Amino acid sequence: MKPYLLLPCLLLSACTGLPPAVENAPAMELSYQQVSRDINSFKDAPVRWGGVIISVENQEHASLMQVVFHTLDYSGRPQLHKPGEGRFVVKSAEFLDPAVYTKNKEITVAAVIAGDIERTVGKRIIQVPLLSATAIHLWPAYPNRYDHLNYGPPPYFGFPGYSPFYRGGFYGPYYRW
Repeated sequence: MKPYLLLPCLLLSACTGLPPAVENAPAMELSYQQVSRDINSFKDAPVRWGGVIISVENQEHASLMQVVFHTLDYSGRPQLHKPGEGRFVVKSAEFLDPAVYTKNKEITVAAVIAGDIERTVGKRIIQVPLLSATAIHLWPAYPNRYDHLNYGPPPYFGFPGYSPFYRGGFYGPYYRW
Protein backbone atom coordinates (compact mmCIF):
# COMPACT_ATOMS: atom_id res chain seq x y z
CA MET A 1 0.00 0.00 0.00
CA LYS A 2 1.21 3.49 -0.77
CA PRO A 3 2.31 5.36 2.35
CA TYR A 4 0.36 8.50 1.44
CA LEU A 5 -2.89 6.48 1.41
CA LEU A 6 -2.36 5.09 4.90
CA LEU A 7 -3.32 8.23 6.82
CA PRO A 8 -6.68 8.82 5.03
CA CYS A 9 -7.55 5.13 5.47
CA LEU A 10 -6.81 5.29 9.19
CA LEU A 11 -8.83 8.48 9.60
CA LEU A 12 -11.81 7.04 7.74
CA SER A 13 -11.69 3.79 9.66
CA ALA A 14 -11.90 5.75 12.90
CA CYS A 15 -15.31 7.03 11.81
CA THR A 16 -16.83 3.60 11.56
CA GLY A 17 -17.79 1.39 14.43
CA LEU A 18 -20.09 1.23 17.39
CA PRO A 19 -20.81 4.07 19.80
CA PRO A 20 -18.57 4.02 22.88
CA ALA A 21 -21.51 3.27 25.19
CA VAL A 22 -22.15 -0.15 23.62
CA GLU A 23 -18.85 -0.86 21.86
CA ASN A 24 -16.99 -2.70 24.61
CA ALA A 25 -19.92 -4.66 25.99
CA PRO A 26 -19.73 -8.39 25.24
CA ALA A 27 -22.48 -9.62 22.93
CA MET A 28 -23.55 -12.83 21.21
CA GLU A 29 -25.01 -12.79 17.71
CA LEU A 30 -28.53 -13.87 18.64
CA SER A 31 -31.45 -12.90 16.44
CA TYR A 32 -34.80 -11.82 17.82
CA GLN A 33 -36.48 -14.86 16.27
CA GLN A 34 -34.08 -17.29 18.00
CA VAL A 35 -34.59 -15.74 21.40
CA SER A 36 -38.36 -15.25 21.15
CA ARG A 37 -38.92 -18.95 20.31
CA ASP A 38 -37.38 -20.10 23.59
CA ILE A 39 -36.46 -17.17 25.83
CA ASN A 40 -35.44 -19.23 28.88
CA SER A 41 -32.78 -21.20 26.99
CA PHE A 42 -30.91 -17.96 26.27
CA LYS A 43 -31.14 -16.57 29.80
CA ASP A 44 -28.02 -14.63 30.89
CA ALA A 45 -26.75 -14.37 27.29
CA PRO A 46 -25.26 -10.97 26.43
CA VAL A 47 -26.79 -9.30 23.36
CA ARG A 48 -26.60 -6.02 21.44
CA TRP A 49 -30.05 -5.14 20.16
CA GLY A 50 -31.69 -2.00 18.92
CA GLY A 51 -34.88 -0.51 17.69
CA VAL A 52 -37.44 2.22 18.17
CA ILE A 53 -38.85 3.21 21.56
CA ILE A 54 -42.56 2.56 22.11
CA SER A 55 -42.87 3.65 25.73
CA VAL A 56 -41.01 4.20 29.01
CA GLU A 57 -42.47 3.19 32.37
CA ASN A 58 -40.67 4.26 35.55
CA GLN A 59 -41.05 2.17 38.68
CA GLU A 60 -39.67 2.75 42.16
CA HIS A 61 -36.26 1.09 41.60
CA ALA A 62 -36.08 0.57 37.83
CA SER A 63 -37.24 1.83 34.46
CA LEU A 64 -38.86 -0.36 31.81
CA MET A 65 -38.57 0.70 28.19
CA GLN A 66 -40.59 -1.11 25.52
CA VAL A 67 -38.87 -1.24 22.11
CA VAL A 68 -39.71 -2.50 18.61
CA PHE A 69 -36.78 -4.67 17.48
CA HIS A 70 -34.87 -3.76 14.29
CA THR A 71 -31.64 -5.39 13.14
CA LEU A 72 -28.50 -3.28 13.50
CA ASP A 73 -26.25 -2.01 10.73
CA TYR A 74 -22.42 -1.99 10.77
CA SER A 75 -22.36 1.08 13.03
CA GLY A 76 -24.86 -0.37 15.52
CA ARG A 77 -27.76 1.84 14.43
CA PRO A 78 -31.19 0.22 13.94
CA GLN A 79 -32.08 -0.36 10.28
CA LEU A 80 -35.48 1.26 10.09
CA HIS A 81 -35.89 0.53 6.39
CA LYS A 82 -36.30 -3.14 7.33
CA PRO A 83 -39.49 -4.26 9.07
CA GLY A 84 -39.62 -4.57 12.85
CA GLU A 85 -39.55 -8.15 14.10
CA GLY A 86 -41.30 -7.80 17.45
CA ARG A 87 -41.10 -6.17 20.85
CA PHE A 88 -38.72 -6.44 23.74
CA VAL A 89 -38.47 -4.69 27.10
CA VAL A 90 -35.29 -3.14 28.49
CA LYS A 91 -34.96 -2.94 32.27
CA SER A 92 -32.57 -0.29 33.53
CA ALA A 93 -31.53 0.38 37.13
CA GLU A 94 -31.02 4.02 36.11
CA PHE A 95 -33.88 6.47 35.76
CA LEU A 96 -34.88 6.83 32.10
CA ASP A 97 -36.54 10.19 31.67
CA PRO A 98 -39.62 9.86 29.41
CA ALA A 99 -38.94 13.38 28.13
CA VAL A 100 -35.55 12.22 26.78
CA TYR A 101 -36.39 8.61 25.85
CA THR A 102 -39.45 9.58 23.85
CA LYS A 103 -41.58 7.53 21.51
CA ASN A 104 -40.08 6.83 18.02
CA LYS A 105 -36.46 7.55 19.03
CA GLU A 106 -33.81 5.02 18.00
CA ILE A 107 -31.71 3.20 20.58
CA THR A 108 -29.05 0.51 20.75
CA VAL A 109 -28.77 -1.51 23.95
CA ALA A 110 -26.03 -3.75 25.31
CA ALA A 111 -27.78 -6.06 27.73
CA VAL A 112 -28.20 -9.51 29.22
CA ILE A 113 -31.33 -11.56 28.56
CA ALA A 114 -33.10 -11.72 31.93
CA GLY A 115 -36.12 -13.78 30.92
CA ASP A 116 -39.53 -12.78 29.66
CA ILE A 117 -42.24 -10.35 30.68
CA GLU A 118 -45.94 -9.99 29.90
CA ARG A 119 -47.09 -6.94 27.93
CA THR A 120 -50.60 -6.02 26.86
CA VAL A 121 -51.01 -4.99 23.23
CA GLY A 122 -54.57 -3.93 22.59
CA LYS A 123 -56.62 -6.61 24.35
CA ARG A 124 -54.02 -9.32 23.92
CA ILE A 125 -51.35 -10.36 26.43
CA ILE A 126 -48.02 -11.41 24.91
CA GLN A 127 -44.69 -12.66 26.28
CA VAL A 128 -41.68 -10.62 25.15
CA PRO A 129 -37.95 -10.87 25.97
CA LEU A 130 -36.80 -8.88 29.00
CA LEU A 131 -33.27 -7.46 28.79
CA SER A 132 -31.28 -6.13 31.71
CA ALA A 133 -29.36 -3.16 30.31
CA THR A 134 -25.63 -2.68 30.82
CA ALA A 135 -25.37 0.25 28.36
CA ILE A 136 -27.88 2.28 26.34
CA HIS A 137 -27.10 4.54 23.38
CA LEU A 138 -29.78 6.99 22.25
CA TRP A 139 -29.25 7.96 18.61
CA PRO A 140 -29.61 11.54 17.39
CA ALA A 141 -32.19 12.16 14.69
CA TYR A 142 -30.96 12.02 11.12
CA PRO A 143 -30.77 15.46 9.53
CA ASN A 144 -33.17 15.82 6.65
CA ARG A 145 -31.02 15.65 3.54
CA TYR A 146 -33.71 17.46 1.53
CA ASP A 147 -33.79 20.59 3.69
CA HIS A 148 -31.91 22.69 1.13
CA LEU A 149 -34.17 21.63 -1.76
CA ASN A 150 -37.15 23.72 -2.69
CA TYR A 151 -40.20 21.70 -3.65
CA GLY A 152 -42.49 24.68 -3.23
CA PRO A 153 -44.83 26.46 -5.62
CA PRO A 154 -43.74 28.67 -8.55
CA PRO A 155 -41.53 30.48 -9.39
CA TYR A 156 -39.28 27.51 -8.51
CA PHE A 157 -41.69 24.91 -9.91
CA GLY A 158 -40.44 22.25 -7.50
CA PHE A 159 -37.51 21.07 -9.60
CA PRO A 160 -35.63 18.45 -7.54
CA GLY A 161 -32.18 19.67 -6.60
CA TYR A 162 -32.89 23.30 -7.39
CA SER A 163 -32.94 25.95 -4.73
CA PRO A 164 -32.68 29.66 -5.49
CA PHE A 165 -30.95 30.19 -2.14
CA TYR A 166 -28.06 27.81 -2.80
CA ARG A 167 -25.25 29.50 -4.69
CA GLY A 168 -22.43 27.02 -5.28
CA GLY A 169 -21.29 26.24 -1.76
CA PHE A 170 -22.85 29.09 0.17
CA TYR A 171 -26.25 30.56 0.70
CA GLY A 172 -26.36 33.92 -1.01
CA PRO A 173 -28.92 36.66 -0.84
CA TYR A 174 -32.31 36.10 -2.33
CA TYR A 175 -32.66 37.54 -5.83
CA ARG A 176 -35.91 37.82 -7.72
CA TRP A 177 -35.47 37.20 -11.43
